[in-house]
Amino acid sequence: MMTSKPPVCVLDTVDATLAPCPSYLSEVFTARLDRWWPDLLAGLAAVYPDAEDIAHRVVKLAALAFTERPEDLHSLDLRRSLEPDWFQRPDSLGYAAYADRFAGTLSEVAHKANYLELLGVTYLHLMPLLASRAAPNDGGYAVADYRAVQADLGTLDGLRRLTRELRGRGISLCLDLVLNHVAREHQWAEAARRGDSHYRAYFYTFPDRDLPDVFDATVPEVFPDFAPRNFTFDEALQSWVWTTFHDYQWDVAWSNPDVFCEYADIIFFLANAGVEVLRLDAIAFLWKRLGTNCQNQPEVHAITQALRAAARIACPATIFKAEAIVGPRDLVHYLGTAERTGKVSDLAYHNSLMVHIWSMLASRDVRLATHALKELPPIPSTTAWITYVRCHDDIGWAINDDDATAVGLTGWAHRAFLSDFYSGQFPDSFARGLVFQENKHTGDRRISGTLASLAGAESADELGDDEATDLAVARILLAHAMIFGWGGLPVIWMGDELSLLNDFHWDDEIKHADDNRWVHRPQMPWETATTVSQQVSATGSDSQALPTVKGSQALPTVFDSRVTLAKCVYDGVRHLSATRSALPHLHASIQTQVLEPSDPGVLQTLRAHPLGRLFGVYNVTDTWRPLPEARLAKVGLDASWCVDAISGAPLVSGDGLIWQPPYSAWWITSS
Repeated sequence: MMTSKPPVCVLDTVDATLAPCPSYLSEVFTARLDRWWPDLLAGLAAVYPDAEDIAHRVVKLAALAFTERPEDLHSLDLRRSLEPDWFQRPDSLGYAAYADRFAGTLSEVAHKANYLELLGVTYLHLMPLLASRAAPNDGGYAVADYRAVQADLGTLDGLRRLTRELRGRGISLCLDLVLNHVAREHQWAEAARRGDSHYRAYFYTFPDRDLPDVFDATVPEVFPDFAPRNFTFDEALQSWVWTTFHDYQWDVAWSNPDVFCEYADIIFFLANAGVEVLRLDAIAFLWKRLGTNCQNQPEVHAITQALRAAARIACPATIFKAEAIVGPRDLVHYLGTAERTGKVSDLAYHNSLMVHIWSMLASRDVRLATHALKELPPIPSTTAWITYVRCHDDIGWAINDDDATAVGLTGWAHRAFLSDFYSGQFPDSFARGLVFQENKHTGDRRISGTLASLAGAESADELGDDEATDLAVARILLAHAMIFGWGGLPVIWMGDELSLLNDFHWDDEIKHADDNRWVHRPQMPWETATTVSQQVSATGSDSQALPTVKGSQALPTVFDSRVTLAKCVYDGVRHLSATRSALPHLHASIQTQVLEPSDPGVLQTLRAHPLGRLFGVYNVTDTWRPLPEARLAKVGLDASWCVDAISGAPLVSGDGLIWQPPYSAWWITSS
């Protein structure tokens, strides 16, 4: 029978393990164990028949890790326990990059931390840097050792030094924890190939094609060009191995509780190295079930709940981010619903928002986005969305067919339009992207490209057209305003703050030549970045107001011959960040309400904070659009007392209408 309190045998194990610790630390651990034991046990019981025995094993591992945890991290645990909303606050800002593309090595990343601090960054996600197999390695996601760092990036001690440097600047480090698979060269897989039955049970292996063929009938291909089908024959095993992503990445069998305990211990290890956020990579794929697509199964959420509870016991300063790029209806479950509300992950990617930002900019119409975003259920108040315009990955057009039908569109046709538009094939498209992984059977075409190139800066550069450049800058900043104004934790992809264009030499490196996603993973141009950031450092002043499209009467443009494109975008992003940090309305515990538009070209949102309301108004078109003054009254605001927080200017009304410039954002509050 399951118990709501840890049984005596578990408490005895804890007492014996913590015997060397001061009494106050033992008391802290025991208090956490009492608090999180029910969540740990409930998560395990939903998956494993011997849940209490497994929980006992996990608690012993947690207690051992607790005794090894550095004192400064114990202090961080205390502070985070008193400020559990630290990642939800409006002054939170994320930044994501590959360590080598950003600076070179972990040591050099530490030397560049001042740049991040000046930008206002409080969260840094460094793309996979744990030791992977030699290329090909899926960009580092084929992990060969979870307890070592890529040799060309540094050492484990270097990682610890980096996390200390970042913590001193108020920046939390996020690392990828690949949960679905390991490299074929990982010690577990190597042991299995040598005939070790214990480790063979860590993987899904099949003596013939009978079951793999049944699974393949319902399980889609992730990389149809790179890795067709989902199983690979291994000569050493004389068996078929489940390989969802690549033939060198072996899916681990989470149905085996030994796998759960291994990953719990890895989490404790990385947390003790100072990692404060773990991005749970490929989490949607963990559980395999015949007759399904083997994604988003209920056991995934139970497993994550149990892992999160274990981390809360040993290292509560470390939180989880779910890398679940799934359909809109499945997305919210990664933050927790029903009995798991607020108990699964702390952060999750708002993939739908990202997709619909690009959809709105291409179509200049907000009706599909409005319908789709309104359909998403609210998330737990203790969690937050990761909002983003771009990331390291391609853009897949996760447009739901039912959402499209509801606004008079056809899902497949709209997805095809977006692929045409952002690959530059659609007439008069401003975008310059590349098609990634075209699926001939489904017609699916994903898109690679930097934010600036997709937003029109590259095509404007080709034409030498200043007006087109102004429009591109406005789109870039409008997209950032949308993710900054949504609430949650906005994350900037490296170089987007400098308006970096596609890397025209992306395929010069042989190991990247067959993966055009490297077009939006350029090297950081430090000469430009240093020049821009030093101007901020020298003046010590806040960024200037957002630039707007030439010809608008709201604010003078700052994009002209005297400033670079990079400086223009950098100032705009920094200004948005500074403005956001002063608005309590943007705390992630407040839900964003998506309103029916008064204009099909203007997205409208509302955030009702106890201290007041914030009305977000986003013009996604290249023309002036009218906002009826009555609309403000409808959302509980008095137009005569309203200001746009971004510009700091009052709203100017005439004949009951307030005219909004092209590609502009307003965060309207009471003055």
